[in-house]
Amino acid sequence: MALPFFYISSYDPAQAELMLDEDNSRHIVQVLRMKPGDPLQLTDGRGNLLTTVIVDDHKKKCRVQIQTTTWQPPREKKVAIGISLLKNASRFEWFLEKATEIGVTEIIPLLCERTERQHFRQDRLQNILVSALLQSQQVWLPVMPAPLPVEQLIDTTAYDQLFIAHCLEAQKLSLAEAVRSGPARPAGSPLILIGPEGDFSPKEIELAIQHNFLPVTLGGTRLRTETAGIVAATLLCIASDG
Repeated sequence: MALPFFYISSYDPAQAELMLDEDNSRHIVQVLRMKPGDPLQLTDGRGNLLTTVIVDDHKKKCRVQIQTTTWQPPREKKVAIGISLLKNASRFEWFLEKATEIGVTEIIPLLCERTERQHFRQDRLQNILVSALLQSQQVWLPVMPAPLPVEQLIDTTAYDQLFIAHCLEAQKLSLAEAVRSGPARPAGSPLILIGPEGDFSPKEIELAIQHNFLPVTLGGTRLRTETAGIVAATLLCIASDG
């Protein structure tokens, strides 16, 4: 059986013991009813996996002793998705959860011309990423900056392979074919842009194309933003692992 697995926001390799925060302590001691000597694992979301044992089962300040530490390198190719904020916040949250489980390394919330802007609750959304990280037993937490205007991301991105998914009638390559064997097969780290309800505006699409974003389609049906994000995440992560 896998050991209980928890997230810590930072880790100093010089430390032999760690004092856990109140939320983790309460869950370990009051919910799981763990005792001194019981083992558990911790990650800082930056590749470190710590195997520890409890030395003090205080319900607010549980203290653990580090037994072993291993470091897992990040995936060779990063996978980034720039995706518009959504009117329905719960759908955006669902996307964050599933994209983290799939293995996306960076999620960039976008403000587009047709985005119906919602209040961006950074703390809540970060907690969703952490929960999905722990559920999927990973040690690298996706990077998620504050929302960016899509024009700013288009102008400043440093990713190697660039895609934009949109619904306008125009010549587009299938993303599935592009990442499998087509001329756009990512040679490095890919970034794909996913628009809001109502799609990107023609102006945004043209700007992206001018900056070497390849227009792609995600299939024969019209997808919700969050569904399109998951399809793209799956295709790009599989290709990057291959």
